[in-house]
Amino acid sequence: MKKISIGYYIIASAIIWGVVIIACAVTLAGTPQVVTVNWILAVASAAHLLFIWGPLAGAIGKAKKEARE
Repeated sequence: MKKISIGYYIIASAIIWGVVIIACAVTLAGTPQVVTVNWILAVASAAHLLFIWGPLAGAIGKAKKEARE
């Protein structure tokens, strides 16, 4: 995996999650649904880490191992 493509994943991920969190905060400010949305964001964040960054971390580790050999 190229270093440039990994950088794009990181930047895209940060932008997407930043927009989602800010949009939820602005939309739900002062409403009783804030607690529910906090749980949704927490579950989505955990799923994102598990399904996106887990495999990506494995690919990075594999690329580093291959570079050493």
